Amino acid sequence: MDTKDYVARDDKYVTPIYASLPIVFEKSEGVWMWDIEGKKYLDFVSAYSAVSFGHLNPRIKKALLNQLERTDIQARAFRHDKLGEYAEMLCKITGMDQMIPMNTGAEAVETGLKAARRWGNMVKKIPDGKQHIIVCKGNFHGRTTTIVGFSSDAEYRRGFGPFDGGFSHIPFGDIAALEKAITPNTCAFLVEPLQGEGGIHVAPKGYLKQAQDLCKKNNILLLLDEVQTGMGRTGKNFCYQHEIDKPDGLMLGKALGGGIYPVSAFVARKDVMDVMDPGSHGSTFGGNAIASAIAIETIKILQEEKLTERSAEMGDYLMKKLRALNSPLIKDIRGLGLLIGMEINTKIVSTDDICKRLLKKGIISKDTHGTVVRFSPPLTITKEEVNFAVQCVTETLRELEAEKVSAT
Repeated sequence: MDTKDYVARDDKYVTPIYASLPIVFEKSEGVWMWDIEGKKYLDFVSAYSAVSFGHLNPRIKKALLNQLERTDIQARAFRHDKLGEYAEMLCKITGMDQMIPMNTGAEAVETGLKAARRWGNMVKKIPDGKQHIIVCKGNFHGRTTTIVGFSSDAEYRRGFGPFDGGFSHIPFGDIAALEKAITPNTCAFLVEPLQGEGGIHVAPKGYLKQAQDLCKKNNILLLLDEVQTGMGRTGKNFCYQHEIDKPDGLMLGKALGGGIYPVSAFVARKDVMDVMDPGSHGSTFGGNAIASAIAIETIKILQEEKLTERSAEMGDYLMKKLRALNSPLIKDIRGLGLLIGMEINTKIVSTDDICKRLLKKGIISKDTHGTVVRFSPPLTITKEEVNFAVQCVTETLRELEAEKVSAT
């Protein structure tokens, strides 16, 4: 089969909920991927941070295979020897008290929302059904019906109603708007410390600390979604560490599974978790022995191989290289660590055109909302590999600049 055959079969049997490009990958290792025709690509997306530790990381692969020699999954009505170790390590690295293991990022967010609402009812004494949660415009927390119900993106919501309500929106980074939105029934403020899918928007300096102080003053839970920004991505183990000690609740996923297995978790302080009891929540696969063994290894890798420090160093290096381009096609370069957005002057050129041209040069990037090109390579990337990517970006921008000049 060639590429056309694979694409034709996909198009016939796979519902097109993604606008996938006609490239078929069959091999990956470290920061590189190969298609079925043998072409090599530098992965500058990392499956939205899921592959933060590199494709088929040998240590994660070994942890998976070793666990498969022992046991797979069992009902959560019983215990296994890996979950407690995983939970302890995750709580210690985040500074939290307890965790609820899940599989996907959206599940982690849903778990946090349930815990917050029950906490609001049982602890803050908000009448059940009146619990109110504040979220930010431009958020992306997943694609379940509850979550898309409070998305500010009309396309995510279209045709999926009715939604359950209980959420209100404020501008991201606006502390005055947060204070104004608080009501006696507000139980939580859910926010990404850096909006990834929203366009790589970094909150104003001091915003997270101000939000935390405001939440404490009003007895509101500060819930942080770090499914994409956690596990070293922004140059800290967790993005909140750029400003605060810890939130009241934290959602994690993607990189926690090492790019090999779906692993997520909601971690929080004990009084928040105390409202959850047997039967209040669950997951057949959440926290299974395979997931736990992998998560244990990802946490060890993050710490032992100093990938957080590497993310800060390589991110700073990449940011400086991109800012030095001084291209009229670039409106802004922003981000933290190795989560960087290149905002494009779309009056001159489209982000889609840039991403497709980069792909031809062997760079996998991602268009975000038609205005930003997202760069988020594995944290294992080397300076030489960053230089290769920047050279491809430079060539692409220069080609487009020349085309636009000749066209006028």
